[in-house]
Amino acid sequence: MRKIDISEKISNTAYIPIAIIAAILMIIPVYILFITSFAVPSDILKPHPDFFITRFTLDHWKDVFLSGNIWPPFKKSFVVATMTTIIAIIIAAPAAYVIARMPSKVKYAVVLLLFFTRMFPDVGIALPIAVQFIKLNLMDTYLGLVMAHLIVNLPFAAWILVGTFETIPKDLEEAALVDGTSKLTALMRIIMPIALPGIAVTAIFVWLNSWNEFTYALYLTISDRTLPLQTYYYVQRGGIFDSATYAAILTIPVMLVTFFLQKYMKSGYLAGAVKG
Repeated sequence: MRKIDISEKISNTAYIPIAIIAAILMIIPVYILFITSFAVPSDILKPHPDFFITRFTLDHWKDVFLSGNIWPPFKKSFVVATMTTIIAIIIAAPAAYVIARMPSKVKYAVVLLLFFTRMFPDVGIALPIAVQFIKLNLMDTYLGLVMAHLIVNLPFAAWILVGTFETIPKDLEEAALVDGTSKLTALMRIIMPIALPGIAVTAIFVWLNSWNEFTYALYLTISDRTLPLQTYYYVQRGGIFDSATYAAILTIPVMLVTFFLQKYMKSGYLAGAVKG
């Protein structure tokens, strides 16, 4: 037992440098993005820019906010991402629960069908969808973009939640049913609260996918851009500092959503659920 404990400690210690290196590699691009949005142009445009800047300016942020081009795209992206997430969870959670309680062979076939819907690239199906949405007057509307984003995110959300519900012991449902609780009540009051970590993870991924989505927004948008489209527009114009500022603004809600939902992602949430 002692040798096993020592080997486990050594292996855990070996992972620390890898985790630190991975964190640094992920943080550096975000750091460069933000310092570019706050840097004095002469500090960035010189042949060998410094990694740490000493002069800061808010001019780039002022220009973006005073231009009046930030709030409509921000609002559209935020509303569409939030609506997509709520609808995806409402539809995918009960469906995933049913799939998780199916016999293994049937469940496996259904999960494969979920992945089958994602075999086709978004670029290949965005144009036919846009043609149909023109006929339905859904172009350049919140509803149209939400429906398009659900095509991408519903199978993904269901797949994550199937794994979540599989970890919840059936004993909990059976105990609730023995006590006279209906199946629907047991699902809403017992199973769903226990599944909150998985639902939170799903919500984060769906929201991020919708918030950053570009292909359907490009095909289904005529005048009212989303924030990723607006950022792409400034990148195409070649404005380094405006592009960095828009990209930084695009990143901030991602950090906030992750921060507020991470409290539901607790390890060992199911530990002791069937005790007592």
